[in-house]
Amino acid sequence: MATFPSSAHWRDSSRQARFFIVDARAAFPLFLFLMHLRWWTLAVAIIAICFFSLLERYGFTVPVFLRWLRSFFAGPRRSASPWWKQ
Repeated sequence: MATFPSSAHWRDSSRQARFFIVDARAAFPLFLFLMHLRWWTLAVAIIAICFFSLLERYGFTVPVFLRWLRSFFAGPRRSASPWWKQ
C-alpha cells in the first residue's frame, strides 16, 4: 500500500493548479513563449498572466467568467419565447 505525504489530503483536490505563483492556465502561453522566443509571444504570455491574475483577484474561474460575460452581453431581459413567434 502506498503512503502519501501528510500534507496531501482529499480536500486539496479542488484547488487550482499553480505553476509557482502563476495560475497553471497562464503557464501554457509561458510555455509557448519558451518554445518560440519572440517579442510578440512574450507580450501574449504577459497579457495572459495578467488576465488570469485579474480573474483570480476577483474570484472568477475561466468557465464562470465566460458565463458572466455571456449573461452581460445578453442583457437583463429574458424572453420565454423567441421574438419572431410573438
